[in-house]
Amino acid sequence: MPFHLSYSKRKTLEIAVYPDCSVVVKAPLGEDETLIEDFIYKRASWIRRQIRYFAEFAPRTPKRQFVGGESHLYLGKQYRLQISPSDTDEVLLKRGFFHIQAVDDKPEHIEMLLEAWYWSKAEDYFAQVFAECWQLFQEKGVEKPALKIRKMKTLWGSFSVKRGITLNLELIKAPRECIEYVVIHELCHLFHLNHGPDFYNLLEQFLPDWRKRKHRLETALS
Repeated sequence: MPFHLSYSKRKTLEIAVYPDCSVVVKAPLGEDETLIEDFIYKRASWIRRQIRYFAEFAPRTPKRQFVGGESHLYLGKQYRLQISPSDTDEVLLKRGFFHIQAVDDKPEHIEMLLEAWYWSKAEDYFAQVFAECWQLFQEKGVEKPALKIRKMKTLWGSFSVKRGITLNLELIKAPRECIEYVVIHELCHLFHLNHGPDFYNLLEQFLPDWRKRKHRLETALS
């Protein structure tokens, strides 16, 4: 399996699998390559399990063409594109359609307009969901993390002690219960940075049906 080998002033070998499914092997300076290969071989099953875990959590939204009649998601529901020529650009959601008035009907322009609309909705909606989910945690003695939104290829959400919680813009296409699941999942990392038993015990405490929500997220945008 492909991996990146990093040498540093350390005493032990370590393997890390990251959310983008990349594998990094950290080794002491001058470590024998045979020992490194043996170490990787012994940990191969664990590495594959971690890669499968992160792969399951990755967005799988199919490529869209951005043409009239095509269906696009918003909060778990499908809406068809209805594109009309206009002197100005505007996106409206009503009666089961994305009504898009555009000065240019090329797919690239329609995609840009729709993405800008998603951004505007995500900023308000994610902030609302985050505020409601935070109520479960606010008396736990931890500082409220910052919330950010960006486009991500391999994750629905991420947590960093320094940067706070980041949500994938694509989540605005998922049902509310799925957005809540990702937010609470990331908030649980305030207490447990890894995905060990303690993390999942805490997640189940806050969200007993998290498996159902996770499965719906994985299927809703596939």
